[in-house]
Amino acid sequence: MDSKLKTLLYFLVIIIIQSYISHSKSIIKGLPGYPGDLPFKFETGYIGVGIKEEVQLFYYFFESTRNPTQDPLIFYIPGGPGGSALVTIFHENIGPFNITWDIGVDNTNLKLNPNAWNQFLIGHPKFVKSPLYIAGISYIGIVVPKVTLELYEGNERGDRPTLNIQGYILISPLTHKFHDFNSRIEYAHRMALISDHIYKSAIAHCQGNYVNLDSADFFCAHSLKSYEECTSHISFSNILEPFCDENDPAQDCDIDVKKTLTKWANSAVVQQTLNIRKGTIEKWESRNNTIHYRLGKNDTFCYSYDIFSSFLYHKKLSYKKCQALIISGDHDMTFPYVGVEQWISSLDLPVEVPWKPFFVDGQVGGYEMKYARSEYSLTFATVKGAGHAVPQYKPKESIVLTQKWLSSQTYSSDDCTE
Repeated sequence: MDSKLKTLLYFLVIIIIQSYISHSKSIIKGLPGYPGDLPFKFETGYIGVGIKEEVQLFYYFFESTRNPTQDPLIFYIPGGPGGSALVTIFHENIGPFNITWDIGVDNTNLKLNPNAWNQFLIGHPKFVKSPLYIAGISYIGIVVPKVTLELYEGNERGDRPTLNIQGYILISPLTHKFHDFNSRIEYAHRMALISDHIYKSAIAHCQGNYVNLDSADFFCAHSLKSYEECTSHISFSNILEPFCDENDPAQDCDIDVKKTLTKWANSAVVQQTLNIRKGTIEKWESRNNTIHYRLGKNDTFCYSYDIFSSFLYHKKLSYKKCQALIISGDHDMTFPYVGVEQWISSLDLPVEVPWKPFFVDGQVGGYEMKYARSEYSLTFATVKGAGHAVPQYKPKESIVLTQKWLSSQTYSSDDCTE
């Protein structure tokens, strides 16, 4: 197993069973921009990993606002890799706060998020027997199935503590570093971004490879050039949004919420409140581009992209007592639902509940179907009108869908293995 994955797993276990004795944790009673005391337990801290604890990992812990001792634990990993957890907390509508501003980005206010996921939580020792799910978004779809499988196999080996691992939740996941990118051309055709002629020409001449242009013949290359021309000014994160070219210095692609968050997170008062160690960061940024993945990117000095596909881990998990929830936005072209459908189909699972709509406030929130075999189940859902960061675009639909799925599960704290 990759050393970085071991670090992540070790971090998970330590967070659950030892963070209560950490000398670097802080209980946060209030935050700049929020009036009064916080109405839930909020903790930050550092966990040292490695023999000499040479790697220090910063974490956020939000306790459930409902019933912390009975609610599931959600261990949520931001995407990227290299995406900041603050973006997940404040911008992607996973965390308990919304960040707002009155006049300009300098006047920042925090409000409680009615669709927050801390109606779930990240674990502590008293929650060690609580149902545990590993969750993540985007690139972390490569990592989460491996982590989840390791926890199941750890229980089977008799590793201690025994964790009540129940499954995993993925949002807009990258699963296969060829197939998911390759599925973009079919998605573009389904969404009428390219014509039948362009699509059929690509099918006829590209031998199913729409990614590796170096190996394309003349006719394939011509088809793909037409595809790229048609999609070059489309926002892949959400095809309905205005396009902004991040490589053009004349364009300002940062939306106000990110500007506000950057201003807030770089405040000395905020960093002191969150117990950020002085000197550990020069400037907070929403994404660490040193490790952020792009198609074909080679390993960096600090990160190895050594899992090409997580499909095998999904396959192995399909023989465990495991529940999976996979969510895609139907307007996401980063990792389109088309590719997700393809790898789910390749699991060869019987359909338990066929494709049908789910409703939020009397309106179609999206569509879902359920596969099941023995003690394994997988629910695949698309959220109508959502882009890549599904909870950001459709927070209410996302929380309704996830809560409904969690409430349908049955748990036994004494049965933590396969």
